[in-house]
Amino acid sequence: MNAASRILVARGKHEPQELDNPDVAWGQRARDGVWVPTKDGQRIHVGIDVAAGDTVHQVLRPTLRVLVGVDVDTDIVAQTTASGIRLLTVVHGPDAPAEFRFPVSLADGLALEAMPSGGYDVVHLRYGATVGRFYNPWACDSMFRQVKADYALEGQTVVMRVQHEGAYYPVVADPHYSR
Repeated sequence: MNAASRILVARGKHEPQELDNPDVAWGQRARDGVWVPTKDGQRIHVGIDVAAGDTVHQVLRPTLRVLVGVDVDTDIVAQTTASGIRLLTVVHGPDAPAEFRFPVSLADGLALEAMPSGGYDVVHLRYGATVGRFYNPWACDSMFRQVKADYALEGQTVVMRVQHEGAYYPVVADPHYSR
């Protein structure tokens, strides 16, 4: 939690603020994931596919949850924002995985579309409108140095890859979804 807080403060005002959002519904355990809104009033489900999927959220406040030990040397700090969610993935050491999986269940008529930025848009197929977005992930280490992070799409699973070898731990990576 402290590592994520320090890095967010260093990144400044460009980061989405933690705010209450009644349209976001968190599951009880890591594997239950979260239901998030789209711009057209639908909801999508973002899962958290981790080794310790039965890990229960520690609710610090209604807009902030922590999942401790969800994988080897890995925690997740989950925030609700005004327009979606952030899943700050905190990597504590070199034994932590380099890939983190977030299965996405879309409502009928929605699809994930790769963007040149490296993120994915949730697109309404009938109208061609973007109704949600997984922003390109960023990652940095405890010395505030950038760590390479990107997404790959495997079926309906967004895979965040973090190349944290040689970094100063902890490393924080940020999957961020917004409607």
